Amino acid sequence: MISRSLLIIKDPKMLRPIFRSPLLYLTLCSRSKFSAPSRPFSSIQDSHIPNLARHKDWLSPNEVIKIFETLKDPNFTLPVFDQISQRKDYKPNEALYSAVINKLAQAKNFNAIETLMERIKLERKCRLSEDFFYNVIKIYGVLGGRINSAIRILFDMHNYKCWPTVKTFNGVLNMLVSTNQFEVVHEVFMGSSKLGIEIDACSLNIIIKGMCRCGKLDDAFLVLDEFPKQNCKPNVRTFSTIMHGLCDRGSLDEAFALLDRMETEGVEPDAIIFNILISGLRKQGKISEGIELLDKMQGRGCDPNPGTYQEVLYSLLHAKRFAEAKAFMHKMINMGVNPSFESYKLIIPGFCDKKLASDLDWVLRQMMRQGFVPKMGMWKLILSSILSDSNAYNCFSYQEIIGN
Repeated sequence: MISRSLLIIKDPKMLRPIFRSPLLYLTLCSRSKFSAPSRPFSSIQDSHIPNLARHKDWLSPNEVIKIFETLKDPNFTLPVFDQISQRKDYKPNEALYSAVINKLAQAKNFNAIETLMERIKLERKCRLSEDFFYNVIKIYGVLGGRINSAIRILFDMHNYKCWPTVKTFNGVLNMLVSTNQFEVVHEVFMGSSKLGIEIDACSLNIIIKGMCRCGKLDDAFLVLDEFPKQNCKPNVRTFSTIMHGLCDRGSLDEAFALLDRMETEGVEPDAIIFNILISGLRKQGKISEGIELLDKMQGRGCDPNPGTYQEVLYSLLHAKRFAEAKAFMHKMINMGVNPSFESYKLIIPGFCDKKLASDLDWVLRQMMRQGFVPKMGMWKLILSSILSDSNAYNCFSYQEIIGN
């Protein structure tokens, strides 16, 4: 049995003759005082890590991976890897490289990852899958914000004897669009032929998303025209992305023309398409047209989703048609669709202005049933409304609501 007194030994060299298992040694180091030094690791002596290079026991690949997975301080990763790579039983594989890279990512040591990637390229001791590079690209681009490094890995994969597929290619495109690297997107997109990649509908959809996000809707339509040339067919997402950009710009006529084009090209619109159009109509104050569109989509066999009903409700609330809004909320609730908290925030001031205490009572009860708690500003409005109307006490059971 291990004595607890060993755990307080300040000099780790004294532990080496006693413990031969690297896993046990790492466990002890992680629990002792000398396992979390405050200085940079480059200035720490080798005595602060286990001497795995001289450890005589044979280490299986799974044991080596376990060593890195159990490291509590990711700054120990490179020194431990250097020692393991000097062993005769060193046989790296994808799982080991991934464990080391993920540990370096925890330490945000992206320079070390780049150094390791160059070493892997030179060693060529094992085959690496596309998933391995996809993970490295995400670490560079998402965690490290090193977009150029992510792109470089994409175009350098063939030097590791692994060619990217359209999955990784689209992942890089989407990452660039998400980080607003619109100029770089086009450059990477045009490099698809160098990688031997045949772009698909997803690739073109990502480009369209980028065009719409930077306000280049005319260019988005040009990309839409490229679909048949690339032997691709646009889908609902293709049209919804452009339609959303048109509605944000206030170009409702073009948005509805795009709906007609969908029918011509045999793409069936879904609830998201109609939600975008109803929202666009709401922003222009065309409330009745939005309600009519809800009826039309149901007539066409397209089932509304909760977002559809919510958009119509917002339209009524923004138009201050509170009586119709309450009736529509009743309809939603009967259908099992709960109004949003924002809906209650909008309808309460309307009922307060008109001193509709019974309606306020209904709203508060419904909020409680949905688990919403009125904020202080709502209570001030409600109390101000009912206290200014002596008849409100007869229909507004405040204490009963609080009791519920």
